[in-house]
This record gives sequence, structure tokens and C-alpha cells, in this order.
Amino acid sequence: MLGDALLFQLGYNASLVTLGALLLGVAAGVAGTFLFLRKRALVSDAISHATLPGVGLAFIVMVALGGDGRSLPGLLFGAALSAGAGLLCVQWLSRRTRLGEDAAIGAVLSVFFGFGIVLLTIVQTMNAGRQAGLEGFLLGSTAGMLRDEALLLAVSAGLVLALVMLLRRPLTLAAFDPGFSEVTGWRPGWIDLAMMGIVLLVTVVGLKVVGLILIVALLIVPPVTARFWTERVDVVVITAGVLGGLAGYLGAAISATAPALPTGPIVVLVSFALFGLSLLCAPGRGVLASVLRHQRYQRRVHVRQGLLALASGQPIYERLTHRLLRRAGLIRADGVATTAGQAAAAKAQLDETRWALVRADQTFATAAARYDGLTAIEDVLTPDQITDVDSRLSRPQAVS
Repeated sequence: MLGDALLFQLGYNASLVTLGALLLGVAAGVAGTFLFLRKRALVSDAISHATLPGVGLAFIVMVALGGDGRSLPGLLFGAALSAGAGLLCVQWLSRRTRLGEDAAIGAVLSVFFGFGIVLLTIVQTMNAGRQAGLEGFLLGSTAGMLRDEALLLAVSAGLVLALVMLLRRPLTLAAFDPGFSEVTGWRPGWIDLAMMGIVLLVTVVGLKVVGLILIVALLIVPPVTARFWTERVDVVVITAGVLGGLAGYLGAAISATAPALPTGPIVVLVSFALFGLSLLCAPGRGVLASVLRHQRYQRRVHVRQGLLALASGQPIYERLTHRLLRRAGLIRADGVATTAGQAAAAKAQLDETRWALVRADQTFATAAARYDGLTAIEDVLTPDQITDVDSRLSRPQAVS
């Protein structure tokens, strides 16, 4: 059953929903990357909650003009206007008053969302509003998605990708060095507005699939997940788009096999599952990689201390140190150093002596800063410098 959903074999509507969720996930992951890098993730929360009054007002206006109020383009247009007004309010409050951006976001989010709930309550009292289904904009409602709606998602996703490609350089500069971006001719204020416009577009078109409450997760979780896997901005953007698309694709497919489960929350849960997997398994920043690095570091410390003990003729009592040295062929079962162990111990003792001289000499201050007891001195000093250090060690010390 799930295989049929993944292969778009569960019917026309299920295929539309899956494709639409996939495209939305790609667009949200790419757009949300720069919000994440700019450390303005909460702005997306304010934008999404600010869409609700626009949906209610658009419905009321369309009914007043003689329509049924259910036109999706009209509802999304109202949501876009309302979200834009909320964004401008956040910008104005954070720049023209003493409120910080977080306080401005909290104020706009709560006021707009509260106003939207009041409007939805009013809509439910209207004859045309009782079956409007506007509550689906809260958590998403993909049942009965039409071809035009899927096409709107596709066009919007393409537009978002095109805008990100066009503005990739200034968006990256603003995220890491706003001052330099202004010097090069890109004003951070205009860049922020462009970034918010892209996020607003994703938020508005995502209302149908995941709803205004959960669209924030689809904007932020994929970039955070992608960050575990790479250090490069371009790769983070691409990876976030892939992860967002994968979350939308898998979430919609799972929801199609269990019609009682809503699509939006399932998409978000799949996205979180990908985050959890990356948190554990990412090779650079994952928990398991960190644990393994710590264990390797501990082993190196034990081996180093064991070699220094051998060099000074001290017995090795620590079981782990004994086991590691024996496994490396440096000592025998009775704790006596092998030939290789004697050579390694002598080298470890020599390096400690070298480091002691280097750390006491101000001419080697830069190299001395890298001393950690484990780094080989050959990785820090040049052969000529090591020769100079060894020549100083071989000089007879003056007797006072």
C-alpha cells in the first residue's frame, strides 16, 4: 500500500497531494535556509500566524461580492496581504521602537492570530461559512486538492527556487556579514525584505498542505537538519531542499495510506524523524560521531600516558592503557615493553622534552599554542625547526 503511494499509484488525488507536498517541501527547505542562517527563524512564525486574518477577511469579502468565498486564489491573496501587513508591523516595531525583534514578533503573532480566530468564529455564523472548511488552514487540508492548486504549488516552488538562485550571493552575505554586504552595494534592509518576501510566498502556498501552524516546522527543520551534514552554504541550501522534499513526499504518501491521518502533521513528523536521524548519525556533528571522537581521544591519551610511563620505567596499572598498548604490540602480557614499544616510548619522551623547550621559548609562541600533549611535533614544526630544537637539547647545560 505504501509502495503504491510512493509510486503515485493510489489515484489521481493522492498523486496530486504527494506531488504538491514534495514541491512545497523543496521550496520551504531552500527558503528557510537563509532564515536559519540569518538567525531569524521566529519571523516565519509571525508571518504564518499573520495569514489567518487575511483568510477570514478574504472569505467575508468574496461572500459580500456574491461569491461562495471558497476560491483558493482569493483566500491565498488575502492571506498574503495579511501576512505582508504582519511582516511590516514586525519590521516597524523592531526598528522604530525600543522593542526587540523577539518582542515585536510575539506581539504581532498573538494579535494577528487572535484577530484571525475571531474572524473565523464570525465566518462560522454565516450561512455560507458553515461548510467553508477554513479551519483547514490551521493544520492543513489536502482532501480534494485540485489540479489548479497543485499547479499553483508547482509554479510557486519554481518561483522560490529562481529567486533564491538570483539572490543567493546577497542573501549569503547578509547572513554572515551584513556590514560587508552593505559596503559591496547590497543594503541589508532590502535583502531582509526580499528574504521575507520569499518566506511569505512559501508560507501562503503552504497553507493548503500543512497549515499556518505547521508551516514553520517545514521552513526551519530541513535547514537545521542539513546543517548537520555540511559546512558549505550552497550544499546546505541544496540538502535542505532535498530533505524538505523528502519529508513532504514521504509524509503525503504515509497519509494517503491512512486517510484518517492528516497530511500536514505527518509531513512535519517525517521531517523531525530525518532531523533525529541526522542528529544521531551525521558524520561531522552527530551524537554518535561525537561519542566516537571522544573515545578515540581517550584511547590516544591512554596510549600516550602509557608510553611515557614505559619511558620512565614505571609500571602500568590502568587496565585500559595496558590493553591498548598490548593490542598495538607495544608491550607483552607481563607489561614489559617490546622492541617497538621501547622505540615508541623513547620517541614520546623525546617529543615531551622538545615540547618543553618549545613552550619555554617565545620565538615558538605560535607553535606552543597548539600543544595538547597528543599532537605530533612534526605536524607543527618544520624539519629545520626540529633540527634547531634538537641541537639546543644536545648542548651541554651551563653549571651555575
